[in-house]
Formats: sequence, C-alpha cells, structure tokens
Amino acid sequence: MTTAIGIDVGSGVIKTVLFRAEGEKNEWVSRWDARIRQRDSYKLVEESIEYVLKQAGLKREEISYIATTGEGESIKNTTGHFYTMTTHARGALYLNSDARAVLDIGALNGRAISIDYRSKVLNYRMTSQCASGSGQFLENISRYLGIGQDEIGGLSVTSTNPEKVSSICAVLAETDVINMVSRSIPPRDILRGIHESMADRLIKLLKSIDVKDGVVMMTGGLALDIGLVKAIQDGMDAQKMVTKVATHADSLYAGAIGAALWGAFRYEKLKNKGLIN
Repeated sequence: MTTAIGIDVGSGVIKTVLFRAEGEKNEWVSRWDARIRQRDSYKLVEESIEYVLKQAGLKREEISYIATTGEGESIKNTTGHFYTMTTHARGALYLNSDARAVLDIGALNGRAISIDYRSKVLNYRMTSQCASGSGQFLENISRYLGIGQDEIGGLSVTSTNPEKVSSICAVLAETDVINMVSRSIPPRDILRGIHESMADRLIKLLKSIDVKDGVVMMTGGLALDIGLVKAIQDGMDAQKMVTKVATHADSLYAGAIGAALWGAFRYEKLKNKGLIN
C-alpha cells in the first residue's frame, strides 16, 4: 500500500490531503486547508503536513511520496512537483468520473482544461491575471458591498434584473460597481451581472479548446459559488452547448487530490522499476 500527501499551494489558500492507494483503490484519509492571509506559506505547509499525519495516525517516515502543485515547487522536504493542469485534471476526474473538461477558478485567474477518460490533459487556456474573473475580484466586491463571501452565490441566484459588468480589467470593473451602487442597483443584480460577465469569459475559454459536450467539472476556490455555477450553465444553455457544469463539495481540494494520486502513481512506477525500495 502506498501513502501519499498532496499539497496545493494557491495564491490565497493552501490545501493538503493524505491518500492511501492500492492498485485502483484510493482512500482519502485526511485533509487540511487554510487561507494564507500574509502568513508564511512555508510554515503553513509544514503545519498542514503535521495535521494530516496526526489525523491519519501516521509518522512522516511512513509516507511514500509528498507531492506539491500550484505555487509549491520551492517547498522544501517534499518528493516531487506536478503542474497545476495535470493535478486539477486528475482531481476533477476523481470527484466526477464523467468529467471531460475542468474549469479551475482560483484567486487570480481562471483556467479551462479539456481532458480524456484517463485525466490526460488535451488542451487548455487561461484568463489574464488582470481579468475581473477571479476569486480575489469577487472578494473585493463583496467587501465593498458589505456582504459576506458566503452570501454571494445565494444573492446572485435571486436576481431578476442583472446589471452586467462590461470591463475585463478588475480595476475598471470595480469602478463600474461603484457607479452601480451610486445608482442604487441592488447587490443581487450587481452580483448576478458580475457572474454573467465571468461566465461569458469562461465559456469562451471552453469553446476555444473545443469543449462541446460532456461534463465540465468546476474546481478551485469559486467552485462552490452557486451563483457562478448557475450563470455558467445558463450561458451554456443560451448558446445551445451540449455541456453540463458540475461541482462537488470537495472541489476546493481537487489540485491537492490530483497531486497525491499522481505522487502515489509515480512512487509505484519507480518502485516497480527497482529505482526505490
């Protein structure tokens, strides 16, 4: 049996999981996540490893592979690093075996990835870091509107008259929102407009990599924003795309899951070749 830890170091949140793997069977044993909030990410990673080990009742020397992804390439005392696209693809397929595309939406940008039934990455496209289609942008807007981040999705889905944000630049988009507030546009209509604007750009990414049908799995920090999920599905339906957007309660951990599973796979490969004991 192989034990592997996967660590996804994002721009805003660190996610860590521990898996046991044996053949085709993968058992998720423990997990940890925390917002960075100007704290030392290296120390947080160490804290996360200690936590998942304690939850699993294991010692560090009992772990076969510690894999990083995201911005974790320079983290010390780990075994290997995997690219974000491959880890989110693998994590998405673990969470939903029907997934044939991934929308990974994090703090700074969004990424569309097409995959096959083995989670092999076929193609991908990313938004620009200055685009108003990220978790950080929505967090800024929620603060300005005086609402909690956990309220964004619920308010958005109640909108009947969305006020669309036209700018793709986050700074200019925030100016648009300030103008909307001054015109007494209700927060729910502002948020729905933002979600529709984000959805338009994400759908364009999917179409640019030729995603036409199947399940599109959402991962990353905004995967559980029900307002964004609905706006994406509504946008797909309006464009008559034969695609369904899906999410999962554990979508936040997709990158860490993929890192752990790829780490376990790599360890077994090396072991079978006699390169490690």
